[in-house]
Amino acid sequence: MAAEGLGPTIGPVVVLMGAAVIAVPLFRRLGLGSVLGYFAAGALVGPSVLGLFTDPDTILHFAELGVVMFLFIIGLELRSQKLWGLRGQIFGLGLAQVSLAIALLWLAGMVVFALPSVTAFIAGAGFVLSSTAVIMSTLQERGEIGSLEGQKSVSILLFEDLLIVPLLAVVAFLSPVGQGENGLGAAALALAGLLALLVAGRWLLGPLFSLLARARAREVLSAGALLVVLGAALLMETVGLSMAMGAFLAGVLLSSSSYRHQIESDIEPFKGLLMGLFFLAVGMSLDLGVIAAEWPFLLAILVAYVLVKAVAIYATARAFGGANLVALRRTVMFAQGGEFAFVLYTAAVAGGVIDARENAIFSTVVILSMAITPLIIIAADRLLRDPGSALDGVDPASGLRGQVLVIGFGRFGQIALQMLLARGAQVSVIDNNPDRIREAARFGFKVFYGDGTRLDILRNSGAAQAQVVLICVDDRRAVSSIVDQVQHEFPSAAVLARSYDRGHSMELIRAGVDFEVRETVESALLMGAEGLRRLGWDEVTVTEALEDVRGRDMQRLAEQVQGDIMSGRDKMLTTPVPEPLTPAQPVQRKGDAF
Repeated sequence: MAAEGLGPTIGPVVVLMGAAVIAVPLFRRLGLGSVLGYFAAGALVGPSVLGLFTDPDTILHFAELGVVMFLFIIGLELRSQKLWGLRGQIFGLGLAQVSLAIALLWLAGMVVFALPSVTAFIAGAGFVLSSTAVIMSTLQERGEIGSLEGQKSVSILLFEDLLIVPLLAVVAFLSPVGQGENGLGAAALALAGLLALLVAGRWLLGPLFSLLARARAREVLSAGALLVVLGAALLMETVGLSMAMGAFLAGVLLSSSSYRHQIESDIEPFKGLLMGLFFLAVGMSLDLGVIAAEWPFLLAILVAYVLVKAVAIYATARAFGGANLVALRRTVMFAQGGEFAFVLYTAAVAGGVIDARENAIFSTVVILSMAITPLIIIAADRLLRDPGSALDGVDPASGLRGQVLVIGFGRFGQIALQMLLARGAQVSVIDNNPDRIREAARFGFKVFYGDGTRLDILRNSGAAQAQVVLICVDDRRAVSSIVDQVQHEFPSAAVLARSYDRGHSMELIRAGVDFEVRETVESALLMGAEGLRRLGWDEVTVTEALEDVRGRDMQRLAEQVQGDIMSGRDKMLTTPVPEPLTPAQPVQRKGDAF
């Protein structure tokens, strides 16, 4: 009976997962990206095609939690001092781009399409709010979130999130239904909510997670992380801000916590699933009936709005000192509308500012712009080549057949390669930095050009024939991505991976790599050993201390893999060891005489 009762719930879940499992790998293999695959799968099972789902708005609202958790993880990687350092970009670059784009789109709506002034403003203001989900997914896939340009993109998105509050206040002011509402009151409520979140994050989150960690139950810590994310998101939505903004700030407040890596690993699976569900829901929301009835008008608005917004983005980027290529790439990424437009248009309909037909048209334009963005980005990546990084004198990876494939020829990979060459191993080396490849050639190394995160490059680099794959890149997400692809597509190869830190080592061990090493652990141990030597300790004592600490570290890491980041704390030396590591004997120091 219980199983029969779950049928109506499990059935839709199976349909969504089935559609995603079929469409996403297909679109990725075609080189069209996973986001477009989710859109297509959602459109297929949505009301306009198969009709398996009739209320995509409900799914879309729930799936926004994927964006929420994505922003929370981004916040975890961005410390509060770093965020404060971005204030000039947020309120300088972000304000300039958004203001210019709204003005031009407003003007285009009135002049080109003869829309009433208020309607044109609402349509333009909604389209200005770019898709956080699409842009952040693109930055993550490229590994550019931590780059300078990635930080500028995050700053613009943060300003757009903040902008939703004054825009909703403007809608309330324009509404004939709610003319008595106080926009200043809404702004004050939003400010109070922000202050409450900052206070809670500063003085409550640390003690909360310390208490949860003492329970030594990983599921309790996971529940606490979800509580913080959802609680912050709910608070921000209650005071009129976006849920994503609340989650991002919660992540920033926890970024300096010692529990950061554990929280991130607990949230990551939920983020991935809900992000996929969000893109599915956006695809479901595409009303093909509206497209069929209004396609000339829809197409005209789509083209005009994308071009006008692109002009605003490009002009702002150039005005703030961006190079031509950088400005073009940012333009391509931000030229679409986004999910927060639905919030603005829904409020405008409820307030009587626009009618239902206008809402359907504007929302469809936003969805179509989000759907074509992956295609535009793919085309731009192929067309917009950096002249400074041209592949002159650089050979792309193709037909390689080494015993060992080394991915990444930076400071780590160069040293690892020496060991292999010392015994005559047949090695193929790839790197995605043309300048580094040319520099390596000056010293006699043959390094091929290729991005190890791409499956086709791995095939061309000989991963299928390699006995060993050494992953030596200095990007944590790239390492994890390569590990996942090599294990699934080339299971006969041994996977040796460079890890960023202890949390990353835990992730890689759980993923089943054959060997992992933290990029600084051995050099740090050698530095500590040399410190003992400089203090006069004999070589036997130094070696024993080195092996003891190395053993403790390995035991602690093993316990952490089975538990969480707080496991194995008893293996750490936090105070001087009460007993000598060797039997009591006179200490021979340099310069002592017998």
